[in-house]
Amino acid sequence: MDYEAILKDIKPTLEEKRHIDEVSSNVMSFLQKECDSRNIDANVTLVGSVSKNTALKGKSDIDIFIAFPLNTDKKYLKEKGLELAQLCCDEFGSEAQRHFASHPYITTEIEDCEVDIVPCYAIENGSELKSAVDRTILHTRYVKENLAESQQDEVLLLKRFMAMTGTYGSEFKVGGFAGYLCELLIINYGSFEDTLKSAINWKYGEVIDLMDYGTSQLFKDPLIVIDPTDKNRNVGAALRLDKMAEFIQSARNYIFGDNKKDYFYPLKRDLNQEELLNEFKLRNSDLIAFRFDIPDMPLDTLHPQLRKTCEALERKLNSEEFNVFKADYWSDEIIKCVILLEMASSRLNDVKVNKGPKVFITKACENFAAKYGRENCYIEGDFLVHMQKREFSKAEDLISHIFTKENIGLIKVGKNLKKNLINTFEFIDVEEIDLEFLDDFLNPGQYIVR
Repeated sequence: MDYEAILKDIKPTLEEKRHIDEVSSNVMSFLQKECDSRNIDANVTLVGSVSKNTALKGKSDIDIFIAFPLNTDKKYLKEKGLELAQLCCDEFGSEAQRHFASHPYITTEIEDCEVDIVPCYAIENGSELKSAVDRTILHTRYVKENLAESQQDEVLLLKRFMAMTGTYGSEFKVGGFAGYLCELLIINYGSFEDTLKSAINWKYGEVIDLMDYGTSQLFKDPLIVIDPTDKNRNVGAALRLDKMAEFIQSARNYIFGDNKKDYFYPLKRDLNQEELLNEFKLRNSDLIAFRFDIPDMPLDTLHPQLRKTCEALERKLNSEEFNVFKADYWSDEIIKCVILLEMASSRLNDVKVNKGPKVFITKACENFAAKYGRENCYIEGDFLVHMQKREFSKAEDLISHIFTKENIGLIKVGKNLKKNLINTFEFIDVEEIDLEFLDDFLNPGQYIVR
């Protein structure tokens, strides 16, 4: 296939690239000048996809690291790193947003470019690692030394393909492939198409070890890609099994399908609320939707807690004999979250069987019979059981019961969400839910095949 037209659409334009290079250079020059004038022993360096020419059009975020010597006190590193970043924001008239990874760092917007300014330690190999961010300089150096210039476009094709099939991005919300992982795949397999042709034959626990470190036995992940800069790290550790599987099937669909160009562009969908709601009716499922306010917290903390809450509620409903066909959540990541439950069964009869001990265990059977009344007990298989009234015969009633101060402990919800769940939980109509989320809920496979 001829990829030139696609690359024209996904590669940064010369104008965009010149602008990014100019902003990067100006910010780095300022920071280094401040380091030198203040006798701060640190070197400013550009890392990430911009420095490797593997950034997609419109995704050219600038990552600038301030690397301190290994013997630098951690408190000093944090203080001076933030001080320098704040000075930079003041110089360029931008607003600083503080985030925290291994060290606190600043994100800001300078001349329409998103810029991360991150303090780190200047390490030469993985054995000197003091924090997770320290590896980034090594990653950048390795890719620049091992990714041929002709392969930079191959990385762009792979990233774009993954982005359009919903498998790109290592943040928890996605659980997909990181940019560095994409670059290593191209270095290993050579090209975009060869990566896909190899991926369709991947097995669980697939190993890629570019440096032949032989440390794959340390990991039990679906995809094991030994970090060339650190033999004790799996670059694929954040990749969820479902996202690896989606990529494999996307690759198969692409290699053996006809509409190849469509895989590099967003889905064409004309969403109609009435049609979507009618699809749910045709499935003859019961729908339960509720919303609650979310606290102000980092997205990589928020999404794990939202997923945990959604999955815990699903397990609880199933354990009480309600049948959840599918559950998922949506959030605007600012104010609210919505959880949608598609129920195969949301109403039950008023009685249930309470299973006791096996009939061969005399003492346990006597205690069970004494508790529930001998006349009420009977045998199912070899278990002593009795019939009792259900506490909840409607799923909505159980959910309302759970999200109260007294009963929130019945499921394991995200710790930062408890207060908001108790105070702001409310059922809503499906008509109030984001249409793209409803479409994704109904048609989960539409991203991996065109």
